[in-house]
Parts: sequence; C-alpha cells; structure tokens
Amino acid sequence: MATTMTDLTTEDYLSNAHLRHMVLDFIQMHDFIREPLVFDGGEGIWVWDVNGEKYLDGISGVWVTSLGQRNQRVINAIKDQLDQLVFASPILSTNTRAVEYVEMLGRVTPEGLTTIKFLSSGSEATETGIKLVRQYFHQTGRPDKKTIISRYLNFHGVTLGALTATGMANRKVPFEPLVGGFRHIAPPYCLRCPYKLKYPECDTLCARILEQVILYEDPDSVAAFIAEPIQLSTGNIVPPPEYWPIIREICNKYNVMIILDEIATGMGRTGKMWGAESFNFVPDVLCMGKGMAAGYMPLSGVAFRDEVADAFISEDKERVFADGHTYGGNPVACAAGIAVLQELQERKLVERCDTMGKYLMERLDDLRELGVVGDIRGKGLMIGIEFVQDVATMAPFPRELAFGMKVGRQCIQQEKMLVRYSPDWVAVAPPFIVEKEEIDDMVERLGRAIIAVLDQVKN
Repeated sequence: MATTMTDLTTEDYLSNAHLRHMVLDFIQMHDFIREPLVFDGGEGIWVWDVNGEKYLDGISGVWVTSLGQRNQRVINAIKDQLDQLVFASPILSTNTRAVEYVEMLGRVTPEGLTTIKFLSSGSEATETGIKLVRQYFHQTGRPDKKTIISRYLNFHGVTLGALTATGMANRKVPFEPLVGGFRHIAPPYCLRCPYKLKYPECDTLCARILEQVILYEDPDSVAAFIAEPIQLSTGNIVPPPEYWPIIREICNKYNVMIILDEIATGMGRTGKMWGAESFNFVPDVLCMGKGMAAGYMPLSGVAFRDEVADAFISEDKERVFADGHTYGGNPVACAAGIAVLQELQERKLVERCDTMGKYLMERLDDLRELGVVGDIRGKGLMIGIEFVQDVATMAPFPRELAFGMKVGRQCIQQEKMLVRYSPDWVAVAPPFIVEKEEIDDMVERLGRAIIAVLDQVKN
C-alpha cells in the first residue's frame, strides 16, 4: 500500500469507525460500511484496493479515465504546472494554460462552437449551459424564451437546475420543489417504446413529438432542448440515426437551442471526438467534462456558438454573463486537459476507441447464448447490456428481482471487475488503452457473473 501522511493501517481504512463519517455518491452507507471498497492504487486499466486485490476497471471509474491510471504525460504536466502557478482568480484574470487550452480545444469542438467557458464538474457545465441560454434570450430582446425541454430517463447533474432537467424521479423527488420552467418528453427507447410502436414504422415519433410540445408551450416561450446524444443512465440508449437531425430541424424552425450534454460522451468516448459527430448534427451549446482531464484533475466546460458569445460582448458592464466558478480555468486542471488532448491526438486514441469498441461489441454478442441478453447497444467504448426474462418477447425480469443489479454486484464482488449497473442492465466502458486480451477477459468475467446470477435465481 502506498505511503500516506497518516498513521492509518489497512484495518483502519476498512473500519466502521472511520467510514461512518463519510457520505459517498448514491450509496447507502449502512450497506457500504459492512462491505467497504477502498482503492489505493492503479496501473493502466487496473486498480487495487487496500488489501492488494486487483480489479479490472470496466467502466473507466465512471466514464472518466480514458487514458487509464498513471499516464506519465499527464502526471508530468500537472507536476510542472504545480511548480509554476497553481491558481489564478477567474474574476480578475486568466492564465497561460487556460489560454493554450481554449485554443487547442477550439480546434476540435464542433463547427462554430469555439467560445468556451471552463468549469470543474459536469453538473456545473449543464447548469451553466441552461443559464447561458436563458440569459442570451433575455438580453437579445426575447425575455419570455425561458422554458427548457428535456427527456425522461436522462440524467444531467445534481445541482438544482441540472437536477430539474433530469428526468429520473428517484433523483429529484427528495429535493422538490425544484426550478420552474422545465418540461419533459419521452426518450428514444426503442426496446421499451413508451408509444408502443416499432422502429422504423414509428416514423421516429419520439423525435417529432418535440415539435408538438413546443407548439403546446408556445414557441416564443421555449429556449432550449437539453439531452445526451446517448442516454447513459438508462443503459446506453442509442437513438435511431435520424433522431438528432430531426431534433435539429425542429429546433431551427422555432429558434430553440440545443444544449447537448456530452459530459460522458465527449472527448472520444463514442469513437468520435464528440457524440454529436456520431449523429451528424451540431448543437448550439455543448457541455463537456469527465474525459477532458481523464480523471487526473476536476475539469469541465461549455462550448457555444460565437453568435451567442457576441451577445455578452459589450461596453455595457451589465451584459456580462452572470455566472462564476472559483476553479474555472484552473491552470493545473488546464495543464492536465492539454496533456490529455495531446495524448488523444498523437496516439490516435479516439480512433482506437472506435476500433476496440467494435471488437467489444462483437465479443459481447457471444453472451446472447445465455438466453437473457435482450439488447446490446452503444458506440465506441460505452456499451450497455439489457437483460430480459424472455428473449422471444423481450419481457423484462420482474423489477423486484433486480437481475441487472445482481449481475453488477457479482462482477464487482466475485469477478473483481468494475461495471455500472441498474435493475435491468449493466454497462461497460473501459479506458481507450484497453487491449483485445483485456476485452476478452472482461467478457469472460461478465459471462461468469451472469451464469452465477442465473443459478441463484433458479435456486
């Protein structure tokens, strides 16, 4: 175990006395304390806990560590920056690393989205995107355009505005009432179509319904549509190929902006630099995070059209974008971001993500023979596997059985592989540096976990 600045022993790290004072994300601490998982080191796509047990990181932390652990280029960039400048006030100044990074990033963002505001987290980014659009319309003579339309089953963050845009009741109800002016439409969930239709005979109603909702709300009141290009929190739901071009056409027609939540899909995760590229459209505002600094520093951002930026450039000091974040454009975080982008480009890791993602999809297809895999979906190295009780009818397992959660826990506890899971699905998203042999290993571990859960269910 690595040397720490405390006198804690391995037993101390795992003790109830210490862990009971922590609160983790979306985790019932009562259960966690009984079977704690405390990591202490890592190398490449592997991490190990304080007991020295190795785990295959099949989800890149949480769609974050695209370069894996211990990338020396990024580590050296951070170390060098620590010796030069660790902080510069974003309300008084900027810094050389932030200037370099905004120039580099502006060369790879979707066409026309070259103005960028740096932040620290995904929730900050989506919240900032919402605020940006509302203020833009307010000071360009259309103050009534405030309504934000989003989708059910999408997750956009935990700050109040981002949470209001989120379409998941279990995340929102404890904090209500939330922010006003938000509406939701059904997601493009073809396997469980809320309209009971079949693709392609449905004529992509899930996209076209947006126009009717805008008309119901009044186009003069609707500011933006916010969504992920691929829905992660519902097991990597990939919309039909025409979905996003239809959404783009509708939004153009009614002067409604598209805020694209690429917190997880951006920076190469889909096998393209941006998920938008996978669907051949350009948003008005793009929210990015997670893979920007690949887990080495907290870093996120919002890129938007120059036309939007121009509305905030004025001799009138009151027209400034009224949004501030203490660590926005932090020089150490931006140094990490620069190094990550250099790694992605020079090592062609985005292209590699696409190639390895196709191989992973092929290998996962072998799991269909187990008789409970209803859908395998995703792009690049972000793939969801949805389980069904009957592959002929696609009938799901009873919700109370929580089959997907059982598989996910089996993966972690017995197979020593980290995955994301819910009652109906598990998701895998290894780092871009994953090798084919490691993908084979992942699929074998997942297969064993499914078989073990099937045996448990039968007994």
